[in-house]
Amino acid sequence: MTMPITSVTKDPERLHLTVVADFPVPRKRLWEAWADPRQLERFWGPPFAPATFTHHDFRAGGRAEYFLSGPDGEKWADSWKFTAVNPIDSFEVHDGEDNADDENMPTSMTFTFETTPTGSRMTHVTRFSSVDAMEKTIPGMEEGFRAAMPQLDALLTERDTED
Repeated sequence: MTMPITSVTKDPERLHLTVVADFPVPRKRLWEAWADPRQLERFWGPPFAPATFTHHDFRAGGRAEYFLSGPDGEKWADSWKFTAVNPIDSFEVHDGEDNADDENMPTSMTFTFETTPTGSRMTHVTRFSSVDAMEKTIPGMEEGFRAAMPQLDALLTERDTED
């Protein structure tokens, strides 16, 4: 299996982390994986801490609520408030109130989807409140993405062969 992540760019001046990943499926199929909470659960958390979505109102003004389950039974809750949803093109979220007291958590994320000659590309931009927050959060976040994106690739490939 190829590694879907094609680049990870840290931009401390703009307080952004950008992850680009390419997948061998149509953009609509990639979008569907994010729109369906049961599919999202199969890749959003890293293999050692899978996600469970308890709410997923995928529209501007809606919320997604989920928790990650650690190997020793620990649970970490989070939520997203969808600030924009443009089907099959992009969506934006504010990282939830569940982490409002943690200034190191990302402030917002934008997911953009585009068609490529070999399938589709997802560009994920995470914004932070400070350079300090970036430095504290990015190592774990990058590790999580590198663990989660192959899971998304496997899901997309599996579903692609079913259809």
